[in-house]
Amino acid sequence: MKQDSARNIAYTVDCEDYVHVVKFNPFESGDACSLIAYGGNNYVVVGSCRFQEEDAEVEGMQYKTLKTFHHGIRVDAIAWSPETRLDALPPQIRFCTAASDRKLRLFTSDLQDKNEFKTFDGHSDYINDLVFAPNEGQEVASVSDDHTCRVWDLEGNEKAHFVLRSPGMSVCWHPEEAFKLMVAEKNGTIRFYDLITQQAILSLECEQTPLMSADWCLKNTLKIGAVAGSDWLIWDITRSSYPQDKRPVHVDRARLFRWSRVNENLFATTGYPGKTTTQLLVHHLGHPQPILTGTAAVGSGLTWHRTLPLCAVGGDHKIFFWVTEM
Repeated sequence: MKQDSARNIAYTVDCEDYVHVVKFNPFESGDACSLIAYGGNNYVVVGSCRFQEEDAEVEGMQYKTLKTFHHGIRVDAIAWSPETRLDALPPQIRFCTAASDRKLRLFTSDLQDKNEFKTFDGHSDYINDLVFAPNEGQEVASVSDDHTCRVWDLEGNEKAHFVLRSPGMSVCWHPEEAFKLMVAEKNGTIRFYDLITQQAILSLECEQTPLMSADWCLKNTLKIGAVAGSDWLIWDITRSSYPQDKRPVHVDRARLFRWSRVNENLFATTGYPGKTTTQLLVHHLGHPQPILTGTAAVGSGLTWHRTLPLCAVGGDHKIFFWVTEM
């Protein structure tokens, strides 16, 4: 099933700058198109895409930039709010960014005249990941190299503060249970917190380091995946605190892990950006080998489409898209 990697990039979008992070909107926004946001050295672009895989009238891919937001500093992470609606009058775009100045910025726009942003101050070191509460979108959680996970309201007030034992690398919110948060630490521990009692309720162990990225499977919330060292690891949280499955995948070291949003056995990992290229691997738990291998020039970021088995990686003045067979 392997194809020539240069050929198997399904689509590309040209960008004005190096793309540090790219993120499909994971929420229904009331429009047939999918929203995608990407961050460069000092701006965030929000665009809409439509693919021939979902609409026979589209040839290949249609992409349109909706708005460019001046950011003034390198964008390191982006999270979409479930309050983003294209079918509202006026439409509302809302997302939050983490930047290299250790601040979060909350952007709200109607794509016309109303463009607001608020800055959240509190982290004392690099912010690695952030996420909106998935139901109402009234809170944002962030994790940082400062050994904390913080939960903020939309005014930038800190609502909860968890002290970690090592840098926080990933944070995920349970899709149905609004009070459960997952935090993955660089030392190989993944903890689940109850936001009501503000206590840890469960932990998982990689038994290897550094853990760089972890993700909660939305199709089956008993499954957690991560990359640590050069391996991917999968847990079933009902069975054991140790991984049920693991495999070495990236020679240098693995960088990101993301579950597909449409299939609980499908996930993607990326390697560290090398001197020239980054490797993207798409895995299926039913197959011993990756089902797709791609490369992107110094790629960064990794995101799955909400309803298609399609993922995207940012790169040098480009976003690359790969389509996977289910």
